Amino acid sequence: MIHPSKKTDPSSPPLLMWTCPTCGRKFHRSKQPHVCDTTTVEDHLRGKDPAVVALFHTFAQAVGDAGPYEYAPIKAQVGFQGHRRIFAGVSLTKRGLEGYLDLPRRVDSSRFRNIAPYTRRLFVHHFVLTSADQLDAEFLGWIQEASQVGQGLPTR
Repeated sequence: MIHPSKKTDPSSPPLLMWTCPTCGRKFHRSKQPHVCDTTTVEDHLRGKDPAVVALFHTFAQAVGDAGPYEYAPIKAQVGFQGHRRIFAGVSLTKRGLEGYLDLPRRVDSSRFRNIAPYTRRLFVHHFVLTSADQLDAEFLGWIQEASQVGQGLPTR
């Protein structure tokens, strides 16, 4: 697991190629348009309910089990970035984690509160997690699929 005060795991090779000289965020494409932000994961965790912080760590571990990633935190959320793109993100709220997964298909499930096309080939699936037991085999499969999107790997 990547320590939340770091944006990257120093024990793994870098996944991304270009670093913004202003904010230090890393991207696959040179001069990637973005919002410069120096927020850290630790900033998101500070002062939050310990149960929500534990749920965040459980989610991050599930993402790590699905494949390599780097944190991509901005003020609004903690993003999870694979070699090619950010594929998931969460915000810590009073009720748990509000987040999204980018999937290459529309998954019609009551576990997603909103689904919208993101690109021609991707759908963003919004969710709310209130407990770790919601990270069951079905949800872990979606995380795995989103991780493949983040790595730029073929899916299904």
